[in-house]
Amino acid sequence: MTAKSYNTTAVFVAACAGMAFFGVTMLSLAPILGKLNQVVGEGALSLPSTMSIGIILGTVIFGPVVDRFGYKWLLIISSVLALAGVQGLAHFTQLPVLHGSMFCLGLGGGILNGLTNALVSDIYDDDKRGGRLGVLGAFYCIGALLWTLLNYFIPDYSLPLNAISVVMALFIVFFCVTAFPQAKPSGSVSLNKSLGLLKFPALLLFAVVLFFESGFEGCSGSFTVEFFNQTTPMDTKAATLAMTWFTIGMMAGRFPLGAIQRKLGALGTLYTYLSVATVGVVLFTVCNGPVGAYIAMALIGFGVGATFPVVLNYIGGAFRDQSGTAMSIAIFIALLGQFTFNRLTGNAFALGRYATLPALMFTAVVAMMIIVPFALRFVRKGKTK
Repeated sequence: MTAKSYNTTAVFVAACAGMAFFGVTMLSLAPILGKLNQVVGEGALSLPSTMSIGIILGTVIFGPVVDRFGYKWLLIISSVLALAGVQGLAHFTQLPVLHGSMFCLGLGGGILNGLTNALVSDIYDDDKRGGRLGVLGAFYCIGALLWTLLNYFIPDYSLPLNAISVVMALFIVFFCVTAFPQAKPSGSVSLNKSLGLLKFPALLLFAVVLFFESGFEGCSGSFTVEFFNQTTPMDTKAATLAMTWFTIGMMAGRFPLGAIQRKLGALGTLYTYLSVATVGVVLFTVCNGPVGAYIAMALIGFGVGATFPVVLNYIGGAFRDQSGTAMSIAIFIALLGQFTFNRLTGNAFALGRYATLPALMFTAVVAMMIIVPFALRFVRKGKTK
């Protein structure tokens, strides 16, 4: 299949829909875990771990599969898995079935996250790729935000889950009738070549940047509400609403990313965004009420919104013959960052050390600012492939 045998706009719409589904996946439990816990019992608190296992597995397998077999059927299969997980959450209360549902949801979501980034990277050239990846990332925010708001206004969580299911089913039909890019040439896809990607410094350095970025997003997303509950007079509902402002800020930062990057370049863009995140972290640390908290979270969301699109843009351009596998490696290392930061923050909170959260967030921003120039230097020297 040549570039003219598929419609770029239709493929991009499909990718944005898949990324929105991943946004729903990542926040699927956050608004409803308390309600599930009342119905199922304390065993419901183990469901996020099951989803994480699925996400990690999906992240590992998507790259080699799309490079070898193409995008269409894996996109359909992963969407069906995510849909099955959503329906399981909507209709079952037996704990083993819910664990199965969360594994399906995580597996489908992990594949969708990596696959859609690799797909957009493949269908656009260097001059458009960064901006399109920014818009793609904004659809993650749209999915997450709509899911959060639906649950904020509708007490019965099964209704939002069924509404999301209808939308997913319609898009799966759309995926079935849409043409997608073909697989990579068979000569460029092999186990040795896949493992050989690990020797390129630029890929590993960019992956370490995503390690800190994902760690930042993970610990801030998981522990912000508890941080505000323990360190400010805010009640749980007000603290929960702060996460909505994080998503709004990230979405606001990603839509204009392409235009900003054309003016400032990759390094200037990342430094500008991460500087905004730094200001947000400082305000996050000292705020003492809802207004300051919402402004802080909006600034933080905006500030970290550029990192994934800009970094994946470079990875996709540098490793076009194995873009899926390269992104699979980078996103897997990013997930390790999320796990590490969540574990560190959770242990610290168990000891009442709530200041650990802003300290880790600040550390992540500084680390990214330090590492990015070195990664870009390797790209400019051509040490990527």
